[in-house]
Amino acid sequence: MPTIFSLPVKQLQKLFFTLFLTCSIASCGFQLRGQYLLPEELQTLYVSSEDNFGELTRLVKQHLTINDVTVLESATSNTPELRILRDQLNRRTLSVFPNGQVAEYELIYTVNYQITMPEQEVQNFRFDLYREYQDDPNFALAKSRELNLLLSEMRKRAAERILRELASVDVSGA
Repeated sequence: MPTIFSLPVKQLQKLFFTLFLTCSIASCGFQLRGQYLLPEELQTLYVSSEDNFGELTRLVKQHLTINDVTVLESATSNTPELRILRDQLNRRTLSVFPNGQVAEYELIYTVNYQITMPEQEVQNFRFDLYREYQDDPNFALAKSRELNLLLSEMRKRAAERILRELASVDVSGA
């Protein structure tokens, strides 16, 4: 069986490059997108919302399941709870056409949620996501579909952000 020193120079270079690349990626904390390391205390979680069948709630539950978190169907006294309090879309006028119709909006998607750990105080969180949306009354149907796609994309980003924040939440109660 050949040893590492009996390999040709080209193979040694490939081996060392592969080893170096693997160590570099592992040492910098690289993770595949969508993979979150949640604290042990949050590996079993109850998720609630005013709209339990809403898209944001569904996406959060889906992301939790993908990350091997057990999502309970009902709350218990010793289980952490993620409660999505509100997700709301607002829009602000950015520009108007010469005839006074709105040409461009800024969409503001606000999410409020809280985490309740057993025998600890409630931790409240809030964030806003922003997108620009150009409106054209001549293409109302197409713009309506575009708005729905933007909102769907914003909800996906919101679900990902909730998981990122869950991964860094203080569960010690300190």
